[in-house]
Amino acid sequence: MSSMKTPLPTDIYVGSRIRLQRTFLRITQTALGERLGITFQQIQKYENGKNRVSPSKIYQISEIFQVPISFFFPDGGTTEPVSQSVERFDELSLFLQTVEGRELNHAFRRIRGPKVRRAVVALAKSMAGENNDP
Repeated sequence: MSSMKTPLPTDIYVGSRIRLQRTFLRITQTALGERLGITFQQIQKYENGKNRVSPSKIYQISEIFQVPISFFFPDGGTTEPVSQSVERFDELSLFLQTVEGRELNHAFRRIRGPKVRRAVVALAKSMAGENNDP
């Protein structure tokens, strides 16, 4: 048996959701670790899926992030295979790991009017060379 174990898809997914919400809220790994009574290295291991997050830690993290526990699981606990949810989530996660992605997301969330939001999306699609058809 190898001492290096491969993270399970569920652990990777839970960790990526922690990273997503932490960066969305602009909380550092150190700050989250301090609130949980653990090191930032442990937060890194959670986010990479290398260490499994215990139910009590998931509960504490959901309280800090002010999200339901179901936020940390694929489609809130539906029957979709975890591997499919991880694949769908990867694109969003990669986007939000960039400085530009976080800045764009933060600015977009502050736009209140739906027409303006749609115009921003249409502009981005146009600049990317995509067709604007729904």
